[in-house]
Amino acid sequence: MTDGATKSRRAVFLDRDGVINRVALCRGIPHPPASVHDLEILPGVPQALITLRAQGYALVVVTNQPDVARRTASVESVASIHAHLEETLEIDAILACFHDDADACDCRKPKPGLLLQAADAFGIDLPSSFMVGDRWRDMEAGRQAGCRTLWIDNGYLEKRALDYDFRVGSLTEAAAVILGQAMP
Repeated sequence: MTDGATKSRRAVFLDRDGVINRVALCRGIPHPPASVHDLEILPGVPQALITLRAQGYALVVVTNQPDVARRTASVESVASIHAHLEETLEIDAILACFHDDADACDCRKPKPGLLLQAADAFGIDLPSSFMVGDRWRDMEAGRQAGCRTLWIDNGYLEKRALDYDFRVGSLTEAAAVILGQAMP
């Protein structure tokens, strides 16, 4: 852990499903891959991450995985997906919340707990960082943490993000915006 005086690193916080990997849509609602065998990295993601890292950003995935609490996914299956992502992509860390809304935890987005935890662990300056996500919960968590927010509009048939700094169509577009908007 670091103390408040050393929080000088910039980060890009990334939601997982719909940002890094393809989701399965069921009636317009996104669902995560069931296993590493179902995992498909979205086009442009590896290069976008390499570009962001080359500009000095820490890359931290912050993901809700409530299917563990709902007992429709196991911690082991989620861990295998995360291990694969860490082995194949430029990612510094993956932090996951396995709770459902009823658990009222501090780590489930839209609460900013995962971002605050990462900021503490990696010395991240939240106001100079970005949150990239595809759901309203991501935007709210980023906003509450004090980050600038980029919403990837995937056209889901659910509650839409209304409060965000930038609307983009992919992580590739988000990286371009971030690099154009970054403070020196």
